[in-house]
Amino acid sequence: MSEQEIEIRVLPSLSAVSETEWDACACPETANGGRPIDPFTTYRFLKALEDSNSVGPGTGWQPQYLHAMTAGRTIGFAPMYAKSHSQGEYIFDHNWAHAFERAGGRYYPKLQIAVPHTPATGRRFLTHPDFPELGMRGLISGAVQLGENNNLSSLHVTFCTETERDFGADLGLMARTTQQFHWLNDGYDTFDDFLASLSSRKRKNIRKERQRAQEFGGTIHVLTGDDLRPEHWDAFWTFYQDTGARKWGTPYLTRRFFDIAQETLADDMALVLAERDGRYVAGALNFFGAQALFGRYWGCIEHHPCLHFELCYYQAIDIAIRHGLARVEAGAQGEHKLARGYLPTQTHSLHWLGDRGFADAVARYLEAEREAVEEEIEILTDYGPFKKAQIEEQE
Repeated sequence: MSEQEIEIRVLPSLSAVSETEWDACACPETANGGRPIDPFTTYRFLKALEDSNSVGPGTGWQPQYLHAMTAGRTIGFAPMYAKSHSQGEYIFDHNWAHAFERAGGRYYPKLQIAVPHTPATGRRFLTHPDFPELGMRGLISGAVQLGENNNLSSLHVTFCTETERDFGADLGLMARTTQQFHWLNDGYDTFDDFLASLSSRKRKNIRKERQRAQEFGGTIHVLTGDDLRPEHWDAFWTFYQDTGARKWGTPYLTRRFFDIAQETLADDMALVLAERDGRYVAGALNFFGAQALFGRYWGCIEHHPCLHFELCYYQAIDIAIRHGLARVEAGAQGEHKLARGYLPTQTHSLHWLGDRGFADAVARYLEAEREAVEEEIEILTDYGPFKKAQIEEQE
């Protein structure tokens, strides 16, 4: 099987392939009507990015989707983009770019296999269930060959799975270890069950924060599916713009993305809104996976003590418990999440650099970084909010 000839095509738009064919590789678990494990690699999510001009000309994310075939049969896809900057990736290589360009090289454009603007772990090599290894080998080799043929500086595969990291490393790509904070559901039936697993001091602190948040003087709504309305997106767009302007300069997603989301992604989302005096003042957007809730965006037009913690972290835990989900992934960075029950968790990426000398230097850096991340995770976990016995069980 491994000796079969593989054809790799580059697709400039998802319109070149059907939703059925893409999702048969991206989320075959949905064939019987279930939720996708990863909502962000579904055809409908990636197409919403494309159709809303959140990726494409002028964004620095130019679609170059990989399509792997053998004997006329699709064996896999990869969401790949030509990048003209390093924004919206969350596994940062800005220092690599600066070093390479100071040495006289040209770092951009580069190739990125990722979900744009989305720091959530999932499969990046969307192989058909009948061809897992052949598809992955073909997609990795095809991506590297495209980089070499076009004299590009690099290829990056961000927030891939641990299995993909190991497979890519065996093929010669460099593995990188970073971290996020995830909440893990230890079979809790209620939020109070979760609180009971914490140390007394942390438990009291969370209760105080939730109480303070409720003092903002309004009502918190959790909306999904048919409960979502255009006016909710009008409010959330205002929040999102404010956060985007402060963090990134300009928002990554366009207003049109949320209109399309209303049409095609409503069942994938849980929008948490705080309403006060007849208007929405803050909100947090989450996406459902089959096993996890993914916290994505937050914003507000009024600042109230602890409301951010309530909408982004505690409401997400409530939702996960109600839906029987195994974890909450609350996005990139944020050691403040530790005190709220979110433990440090390794995340993974793969990298290919065309310049051999530069690649050797980065490889040495990655080895030192990996050791530092592992040590930091151990220290942070030890300082976590759980009772000591609980931490030892999770380890």
